[in-house]
Amino acid sequence: MPDIYIRKVLNMGKLKIAAVLAASVIMAAGCANQQEPEALQDGTYTAQMEEYSHGWKEYVTIIVKNGEVVSTEYNAENASGFIKSWDNVYMKNMKAIQNTYPNEYTRYYAAQLTGKKEAPDIDLLSGASNSGGNFQKLSEAVVKQAIKGDSSIVGVEG
Repeated sequence: MPDIYIRKVLNMGKLKIAAVLAASVIMAAGCANQQEPEALQDGTYTAQMEEYSHGWKEYVTIIVKNGEVVSTEYNAENASGFIKSWDNVYMKNMKAIQNTYPNEYTRYYAAQLTGKKEAPDIDLLSGASNSGGNFQKLSEAVVKQAIKGDSSIVGVEG
């Protein structure tokens, strides 16, 4: 083989190695910029809306174990403490108009936080988007409480 051909092949190999190394450095730098979420402290935490809306005050309670949300309760209660998802009359009226009801959408939203280590972006459910927006705010607030390890109930503006 001609000597010049061998040098070209060797130089091409060096260029490929240099390209792979450069790509590896760029990918590693990109990964280094991604921060891990702050760890959640084990315990029980609650966030609730500060005001009643249409007679109901929404709340989210989470249980954290091993830094992960293992249980989420999302609901609303009236001034007497009655739970919205237990109100069958409300359920029938809302289902007929919105095609969803509290016992359905509260479980749908709660499932989006359970198993997480940080507050997710909430996928809104048609017919319950106001509650979904409130759940987003409540879940962000309750996760902040869990990061601090502060089990006091935090109020959230509507």
